[in-house]
Amino acid sequence: MVEVERFVDRLKAAGVEFFAGVPDSLLKSFCAYVTDTFGKNHVIAANEGGAVGLAAGHFLATGMPALVYMQNSGQGNAVNPLASLADPDVYSIPMVLLVGWRGEPGVKDEPQHVKQGKVTISLFETLGIPTEILPDDEAAALELTRKMVERAKAESRPVALVVRKGLFAEYKLQNKKPNIATLPREQAIEGVLKALPKDAVVVSTTGMISREVYETRERLGQDHSRDFLTVGSMGHASMIALGIAKAQPNRKVYCLDGDGASIMHLGNMAIVGQSGCGNLTHIVFNNAAHDSVGGQPTVGGEIDFEKIAEELGYNVLQSPQDQYVNPQGIGVDDVASGMRWLISMEEQFNQHKSEYSDELPKKPNFILFKVAKGARKDLGRPKEPPQVNKALYMKTLADA
Repeated sequence: MVEVERFVDRLKAAGVEFFAGVPDSLLKSFCAYVTDTFGKNHVIAANEGGAVGLAAGHFLATGMPALVYMQNSGQGNAVNPLASLADPDVYSIPMVLLVGWRGEPGVKDEPQHVKQGKVTISLFETLGIPTEILPDDEAAALELTRKMVERAKAESRPVALVVRKGLFAEYKLQNKKPNIATLPREQAIEGVLKALPKDAVVVSTTGMISREVYETRERLGQDHSRDFLTVGSMGHASMIALGIAKAQPNRKVYCLDGDGASIMHLGNMAIVGQSGCGNLTHIVFNNAAHDSVGGQPTVGGEIDFEKIAEELGYNVLQSPQDQYVNPQGIGVDDVASGMRWLISMEEQFNQHKSEYSDELPKKPNFILFKVAKGARKDLGRPKEPPQVNKALYMKTLADA
């Protein structure tokens, strides 16, 4: 097991003093220590490709390599700038990639990590990126880290260090940002699900939100046939929902998204906003944190999602939280009644809009919930494999 402070000290001694990336559960202790320690020399990026760009900019300005951290699922986001920017055949920019190995062959993990785990090493090999797996022995891990940093500098190229589960000793984030709300996300999700029309379908984003959607249906005694649980592909739930909404324009489609996922591919909101799909409602639960990988902060607490959505072309609906004198104290039933009111108002508008103008454009809807960080410690995971979820969902969509 490796102490994160000693690991980071070894990186600093080798000249690595700038860090950027997207948090990962296997790197939770490392991410927490860097967040607490490095201030302006640490950036939690929107996505892994952006982190590679940050590392490239740092090198161009200082002549020193930076470290980019990610879960191996983020390799896909990073491939383009690694191959077309940092590669020795292009600009030849040194950097160190620190990668959490989810889905390592032979280690039990969630379905969405299995394929990525199988190809993690071979993908780096295909890209020509020298790759080493950090050993459990601290002294050996620190020495290998030193050698790989020196190789990155000597050969002016990216190198990768792969981290197995349990490598880093526990370190908990100290400088936590305060909650932006007190409403538990799971209560907000339950209120939303209780209010949705019976023929509506849901696309929920990766991480805690899909797990809470699943658990809520179980608790309410409902089946899972109306919910597509996007267990992987972070940031793309809104595109999946848009694909469904376009194919079935008479079907109400609700995308339940998170702040971190929305920020990761914020450009998707521009496409949704200009889609003309009035049957799509995009709901973002914002707790300003990467909740499922250690609670690292996002910029969700500093940006105005509703203003962004409005500028991008959404019809921004009043949040049910705004309908109460004390929005911090609302619960499941308040959310449900507020959602029912919003849905009824939308339906009335759609029924009578021809009285105002035949030319009124259709717009997707946007609703924001500010929610508290964290989830139940006993929060479960879907019991059925993704293929079963897909089959049930497609049957629902076929039964138009």
